[in-house]
Amino acid sequence: MAINVNTVYQTVLLIINKEQRGYITPNEFNKIATQAQQEIFEGYFESLTQQLRVPGQEDEYSDRVDHIEEAISMLRMEGNASYRTTDENGQPISNPFFYLPDDVHRIGTIMYKEEQELQRTNRGELLRLNMSKLTRPTTNYPVFTQEENQNIQDIDPITSQVTVLCEDCIKINVYPKTITTEVGLSYVRKPKNVVWAFTTGNLGEYIYSKGSGPGVTPSSGSQDFEIDDTDQPELILRILAYSGVVIRDPQIVQAAASQVQATEVNQKS
Repeated sequence: MAINVNTVYQTVLLIINKEQRGYITPNEFNKIATQAQQEIFEGYFESLTQQLRVPGQEDEYSDRVDHIEEAISMLRMEGNASYRTTDENGQPISNPFFYLPDDVHRIGTIMYKEEQELQRTNRGELLRLNMSKLTRPTTNYPVFTQEENQNIQDIDPITSQVTVLCEDCIKINVYPKTITTEVGLSYVRKPKNVVWAFTTGNLGEYIYSKGSGPGVTPSSGSQDFEIDDTDQPELILRILAYSGVVIRDPQIVQAAASQVQATEVNQKS
């Protein structure tokens, strides 16, 4: 279950304003909250790796592996890889390729026709595989190489003109090259950026707005946190620690950071 952005923002404001220590604007909160959410989200994978090394709990409500898996499952997705054969002008490109959905963060399994799993390889290993007919990739045993987060370009062999095909893409080359369709994947996406949207009252005060439209800043409306609701106490502490830096209050920073550290130790012990 997601965590309500307004609940968290009001709690943070209540704590830092109790002794008139300062104020966090919606824009500052949105940036801090997104950072704190990302830290907790990335921590799921590290914690899962650690917990898999120890025996699970028999009680269904206290098994930490199950809990982390459940938290990650909120952002598990399925999608298709798109095959690019032309540039933005519709002209054929020299090296067609697949690229993954924009929101991919961690790749699970890449499949061909939902039947054959593509095995990841690298260019050196691919060269060795192609040296023998017995190991050469086939539609029954396909492989792929991956090139992450780059601007993918095509160079015209005649004019040497460079064309950017897509920006910040995750590109995969699938072998054999006869595969041009029906490549799908499971993956985990990143949580969306946190947004506390608002309208402005008669006195210039900020009024929370979950909806979107004219008069709302931003006009797209609010975006709740996309991490497990059991992490709300840690989330608030992390936001408070960053807020203390913004309002230059070392006491808040120290108190919140100490509580975050204690929470992490307890979770991993």
